[in-house]
Amino acid sequence: MNLSIIITTYNLPNSLLSTLISIEKQVIPPYEVVIADDGSSIETKEMIFEFQKKTNLKIIHSWQKDIGFRVARSRNKAILNSKGDYIVIVDGDMILHPLFISDHIKNAQKGFFTQGFRVLLGENISKKILMEKKINFLLFFTDIKNIKNAIHSNILSKLFSKKGNHTKGIKSCNMGFFREDFFNVNGFNNKFEGWGREDSELIVRLLNSGILRKDIRFNAIQFHLWHHENIRDTLNINNKILKNSISSHSKWCEDGVQSIKIYEN
Repeated sequence: MNLSIIITTYNLPNSLLSTLISIEKQVIPPYEVVIADDGSSIETKEMIFEFQKKTNLKIIHSWQKDIGFRVARSRNKAILNSKGDYIVIVDGDMILHPLFISDHIKNAQKGFFTQGFRVLLGENISKKILMEKKINFLLFFTDIKNIKNAIHSNILSKLFSKKGNHTKGIKSCNMGFFREDFFNVNGFNNKFEGWGREDSELIVRLLNSGILRKDIRFNAIQFHLWHHENIRDTLNINNKILKNSISSHSKWCEDGVQSIKIYEN
C-alpha cells in the first residue's frame, strides 16, 4: 500500500521543518510527502527547497495563492497532486512519533477512516525545539499537558481503539483514509473558508456513504507544537454549512476536489 502524507502549512517554516525531520525518522517512510501550502511566502518555499536537496524523501510542494484561509481547497489540491492509495493528513506543526506511519498502515481498514490523537506540547519546549531544530522525545515529557496520549502500546491500542459513526472530536491533523473513499464524496468542500468544520463536514459525508470511523489510541502518536490559536471569525458560517450537510444526509459536495485543476493556483 502506497501511503501519501499530506502536510498542511501556512507561513510556519520552522514548524514545518520539524515535521519533515520527524518524517525522515520514520521506521517505515511514506511513499511521498505532499505539502499543502495555503499561500506561504518565499521563506517556506526556500526551506522546502533546501530540505529537498538533502533528503531521500519524495517531497511535492503544492502551493496556492494567499487570498485568505482556504485549507479545504489547499488539501484538495495537494491530494490531487498525490499518488498514494492511502492518505494521511497532518498539520505542519506536528512532530510524528517514529512509528506514526507504520501505525497508520497497520490500522488502515477497508470501510473505515482513521482518527488519531495528539499530545499537546507546552510553550517552553516548543520554542526550544524550533530554536535548536532537534527532536528529542524524552524532553517532550517535561512540558506536556495530556501525557496519556504519548504512551505507545500495541496491547493498549487493541484494547482501547474503537469503531463508531460519530463526528465528535474530529481533527484532521491526524486522519487517514483511502483515496477512493475520499474521491467518492468529492473530498473537502471548497466553500469552507476561515478556520473550522471543513474536516467534520467531510466526515459527515463519509459516514453517510457507509465509511465508518476507527479511533486509534496508543498508536499513531503525534506531538503538537504550541502556538497561538487561529482566528475563528468565520465559524458561524462554517457551522451552517456543516449543519446543512447533516440535515440533508449529504454524500457529496458540488464544489470539491474534482472542481480543482491540478496545476492551477
